[in-house]
Amino acid sequence: MREYLLTLCITAAVTYLLTGPVRKFAIVAGAMPEIRARDVHREPTPRLGGIAMFFGLCAGLLVADHLTNLNEVFAKSNEPRALLSGAALIWLIGVLDDKFEIDALIKLGGQMIAAGVMVMQGLTILWLPVPGVGSVALTQWQGTLLTVALVVITINAVNFVDGLDGLASGMVCIAAGAFFLYAYRIWYSYGIEAAAPATLFSAILMGMCLGFLPHNMHPARIFMGDSGSMLIGLVLAAGAISITGQIDPDALKLFAGSEKAAVHQTVPVYIPLLLPLTIIAVPAADLISAIVRRTWRGQSPFAADRGHLHHRLLEIGHSHSRAVWIMYFWSALIAFGSLAYSVNSASMWIVLGVVFLSAIGLVLLLLPRFTPRAPMWAQAFVPPRYRRRRRPVVTEPVEVEQRTPVAVGVAGVNGATALGARSRVPERRKAESSR
Repeated sequence: MREYLLTLCITAAVTYLLTGPVRKFAIVAGAMPEIRARDVHREPTPRLGGIAMFFGLCAGLLVADHLTNLNEVFAKSNEPRALLSGAALIWLIGVLDDKFEIDALIKLGGQMIAAGVMVMQGLTILWLPVPGVGSVALTQWQGTLLTVALVVITINAVNFVDGLDGLASGMVCIAAGAFFLYAYRIWYSYGIEAAAPATLFSAILMGMCLGFLPHNMHPARIFMGDSGSMLIGLVLAAGAISITGQIDPDALKLFAGSEKAAVHQTVPVYIPLLLPLTIIAVPAADLISAIVRRTWRGQSPFAADRGHLHHRLLEIGHSHSRAVWIMYFWSALIAFGSLAYSVNSASMWIVLGVVFLSAIGLVLLLLPRFTPRAPMWAQAFVPPRYRRRRRPVVTEPVEVEQRTPVAVGVAGVNGATALGARSRVPERRKAESSR
């Protein structure tokens, strides 16, 4: 655990320290596109934050390669090299898009090529745990197609949700935290070395997001751009592929001699992690709703609009920061709820806790729909927007003095003095001012 934490901290430190110089470079390079109709920020903000995140990824892998225990991951598996190859390719495509705005179909092709590069180096799905059947071995073509589909879906889900300051990096950090705990449990508790690469990927991904978040929280000083959102989406997908399709459920030995029982025990996490991942269920839901919405309107699925979940939260009445925290809440609830259910799926308390927290989340989500008013005795303890407004009591009609409007351009008239006559100024001072 110490080596994983050391890798996480170094990745976060490198990402944090490089983001400032990268911001200056983005300004000089002109990677500050004009504000579009779907954007919520008001000032042009530099992109290319993915450059700092990519070098943080490289630093994390380099440090892990020189640590005593994590070095075995590089010696026994080719998955870290496969991840670095695919990440470098998708990062390069993202940098070009942040600068030159390349076509969406070209980006989609680049995502598929990056996934194919990882498959060629061994990072692919070999079999699937199916309830009631057991482990189903996949052919080479089946595994390749499923791996490419998972990578493309995850990358675009993260890319679609990157619409508010700190939203994508925070949600992916939450997902990576839950994924790290799950992968570390399989690696450490059951002694399965095949789960070590996924654990390493999750630790590095958390470091990338934590190092970038201080620069990206509202109001953001820099955006990660497609170079960052596609990169963290690919790293997240690589971890899911590694632990979902590379580990035999029977190796967990939850029930000796019964592979089907082992599959049943691990289904609460294995199947949801596959398609789509529960840890990014909120971005995946946003992705699916966007595709359906645009197709229904006769538009291209890649056409940009203001119908994403974070846009709707702003339309309801939430502030920028509150909308981000609501998305954080739902992501954490789904990710850590799935994690708790995988540890003890027979506990009713876990289900009741998830239902209770979901009810709280719905209340917070619909809070702007109504404005509750506190009783009179609690007026001093609530924010001003929840206090009852007292109507002024008018006892006698007030005579309004007729004032002569002041013409614009009269000497001595500016600011507040242009609103009316100075009734409190003595006549003597008026006479002196006319000299």
